[in-house]
Amino acid sequence: MRKWNRLGVALVTLAACLVLLGAPRETVAQDKVGTTGMQFLEIGVSPRADALGGAFSAIADDASAVYYNPAGMVQLDNTQLMISHIDYPVDIGYNFVGLVLPLRVGGTLGLGYYGLDAGKIDRTTYSFPYGDGTTFGAKDYALSVSYGRYLTDRFSVGMTFKLVDELLETERASGWSADVGTIYNTGFRNFKITMMIANFGPNMQHISEDFPLPIDFRFGGAVDFLDNSSHHATLAVEGSHPSDNRERYTMGVEYTFSEFAIFRIGNRFERDLGGLSAGGGVAFDMLGVGARLDYGYQDFGLLDKVQRFALTLDF
Repeated sequence: MRKWNRLGVALVTLAACLVLLGAPRETVAQDKVGTTGMQFLEIGVSPRADALGGAFSAIADDASAVYYNPAGMVQLDNTQLMISHIDYPVDIGYNFVGLVLPLRVGGTLGLGYYGLDAGKIDRTTYSFPYGDGTTFGAKDYALSVSYGRYLTDRFSVGMTFKLVDELLETERASGWSADVGTIYNTGFRNFKITMMIANFGPNMQHISEDFPLPIDFRFGGAVDFLDNSSHHATLAVEGSHPSDNRERYTMGVEYTFSEFAIFRIGNRFERDLGGLSAGGGVAFDMLGVGARLDYGYQDFGLLDKVQRFALTLDF
């Protein structure tokens, strides 16, 4: 009976969160597209997560938890390293390195590096609308440190602190942001509920103009609806309320066969770009080290496609 009571409370809580996120935009917030800076902080770093439509904050059980939800790092028993690369349109590249280390004194420590390089951009002017023969560059960087721990056997909390830097040719904007996340495991089929606030911090300044960070408030849930010796499947859903756009909803399913072959599919709702995404992975042993290769694909409509690759090592 207690198990079903916990499940009922969890379902009611999740439903209430999603209803709040789904309230009419006129009563919640107006669209404020283009009103925040440091947009690279909103780019997902994991092909696994993005193949699930980005619905990952309630799963967050690998090294990418330093980005998606630091409360999830406590699920790792061993040190884990993740290296990922994203190919964006027009030769934009985004790289991420995440490291999670369980601490003997309690809790879990996480470190992260984020780097976006827009490549060489042709300089245009009124006189030379197609380029004057010169180029310039734009880059974004962030370094993060995270800490997470269990407060009870079912409830964990985590926080990430980031130093962020944006460079446009010779002009620079620097500052900090922070994330706070929680995960509650109901104990029924590994059903977890999460709440997360990302990228909150003070306004930053580029040249002479101030701009806010892209704060995002997320609710989500994940449940294992299939779990036996050969088959494992998880359904994840998530809603988010960004400060610079309308509410968003995502959903994804991850299926694993014999702890080796992994298939994923997801969908993004209320997005100008996105929609269906898919991907997969393989888990294997590499010289005594657990390893996983992941691939994610996302259709960007008129902007073609986005491909993501990652290698995860478990020591």
